[in-house]
Amino acid sequence: MMSASAQKYIYTPLDQITEGVVVNLYGVVTFFKFPYRSKGTDYCSTVTIIDQSNAKLLCTFFSGNQDTLPKVCSVGDIVRFHRIKITQFNGEFRGISSNGFSALVFEGTAGAPILPRTSSKTYSFNEEDHKIVESLRVWQMGQAHFSKSRLKLSEIKPEQYFNLLCQLVGKAELDTASYLLKVWDGSKCPEPTWKVCVEEEALEGDSDFIGHHQHLTVDVLVYDNHVKSAKSLKVGSYIVIQNLHAKLHNTINENQARNCYLEFHLHGGTCYGRGINVPSENDIDVKELQKVLDAVIPNENPISSVDLTSDNELGQKSPPFNAIERCQQLSVTVHPTHQGWLTTPLCTVIKTKPPQKYRIRVRLKSFRPQHLYQSVKLHCSKCSSLQDIPDEEKLDKSFQVNSTSCPDSDSQNAYWYQSVMWKRHHEDRTVTIHFVKKYDILQNPEESLIMVEGGTFKEFCKLSREFNSIIPVKANQADLELDLSTPFLIQGNRWHYGCRKCSSLKSIEALSSLPSDGSWNATEIAKALGIEPLTYTFVMSLTLEDETGSLNAYLWRQAEQFFQISPSEIFMVNLLQEQLHDIMTTLCPPGKPVSEYPWMDCCIRSYNSCDGEEQNSFEIFDTLVTQRNSYPS
Repeated sequence: MMSASAQKYIYTPLDQITEGVVVNLYGVVTFFKFPYRSKGTDYCSTVTIIDQSNAKLLCTFFSGNQDTLPKVCSVGDIVRFHRIKITQFNGEFRGISSNGFSALVFEGTAGAPILPRTSSKTYSFNEEDHKIVESLRVWQMGQAHFSKSRLKLSEIKPEQYFNLLCQLVGKAELDTASYLLKVWDGSKCPEPTWKVCVEEEALEGDSDFIGHHQHLTVDVLVYDNHVKSAKSLKVGSYIVIQNLHAKLHNTINENQARNCYLEFHLHGGTCYGRGINVPSENDIDVKELQKVLDAVIPNENPISSVDLTSDNELGQKSPPFNAIERCQQLSVTVHPTHQGWLTTPLCTVIKTKPPQKYRIRVRLKSFRPQHLYQSVKLHCSKCSSLQDIPDEEKLDKSFQVNSTSCPDSDSQNAYWYQSVMWKRHHEDRTVTIHFVKKYDILQNPEESLIMVEGGTFKEFCKLSREFNSIIPVKANQADLELDLSTPFLIQGNRWHYGCRKCSSLKSIEALSSLPSDGSWNATEIAKALGIEPLTYTFVMSLTLEDETGSLNAYLWRQAEQFFQISPSEIFMVNLLQEQLHDIMTTLCPPGKPVSEYPWMDCCIRSYNSCDGEEQNSFEIFDTLVTQRNSYPS
């Protein structure tokens, strides 16, 4: 509701802002992130804006109520910020909310209704504001920042990231980390598209409608933090999927012919505005889409005239669904994205020249290493090295080397941290905790970053339950230093390590340059400190066999998907270790002949590896252990 306030507001061009002032601004969105929960209790939203002066401003807002954050939906939206405070970081201006902050957001399309998106019940908006919004709409039409980002399915090219305005016609839950959305916009994708095979009772939506229009619909797989919002969508609603990835996938059919098709993925995270948004019914593009879809429906041919199976588009004959279902009931693994592929015997896999991809049906004859904890490694993506994870005894020794009985008083306190010493009298040992400041103040423990000098393994475990982030350090005269024989960062059950070969360590003081308005992100901390982070991964060698032969295959890059267990937490969580043991006991039960082992339905790829001499190697991918088994939850 618009207020009748006669107050006149003055708006500052972005090239005239100065540090420390509170101003009113208009601008056009060039980048944004949908609101996400920060490490604390607040939600965070990031928006970058530009105006006719061509100056840019990055704005970051926090609020305990997500609805009070600016309701930005797309690059090109017009925003009006009242009472925004200007700060400075690394020589660049930043905008943050101050007391009384309010925001209006308008659609950026010229000619669209000027209807603000806001949580405010009252706001001022006069003829002068109307002119500013229209002038920004006209101005942005010729700017490179706002090149067309919303595309139709008929305009999609392989490996493209784009925004899609579409109607949701069906949805289904696949697992806890992925969700299926069936969508259409009335146009046909130029490439064959991948279809996810789901049981009919699991799919929400009009099955007759979906069947009749299957050649116009595409399947979108939504991952991780977007699953919750995907579940809340209503079938029939109009949605915008931001930063959708059209991924090209190659496959080989039974005649050894290569075929390509497009997969659509909404990856996890919030980069580049990635997410799902429900636009207003008054959105001019929504109204146009409604007209297009209304025109398409009456002209559709009956289902019998359309080839409905994505596998037929690939030149493959798809087995009846009930055959696939029976097959899965007898298997302890599934591959939800490639159920239309034909099963290939191992004798053919072994003889065919790589690289190829196959679906196989096998038993797990044996696996290595037998001690499952040894299967978790640290991997460096830069030098491709694999390293063992230090055990508790090694870590304790490294931590003790970094301890000191007489801490240097010069290393206590600095402009960017405050230190507290903890005397362990019975051990003649001192633990020093350095609390890193934000906005020159200390934070609550659950939001804090601390640096700890001289702690034991058990003390680090205890502190990690209280504090958000911990960096183990050692004192070198008056300075604090990192030791990459220990984790460079501890966050709960996640202990982050760095590669000693590829890292170029910087001064620990580089932490003071991290943005004060952000959360303690492991990637940003590693970058600031010059650390090449290592990733946790499972590395196992599996001996697989069927009636025609056997081969050794690696379970590596997609092992986390296979087990549905995080390798970064398994060392610290006993329940996950028990779960991994139960899975492998189910796949390869001790004391039974191989003929009684359960069947595994897997996807496997072949590739050339050079280890002294060129040889064929194999790796399992896009396969996961079915949840029908009774593993600990």
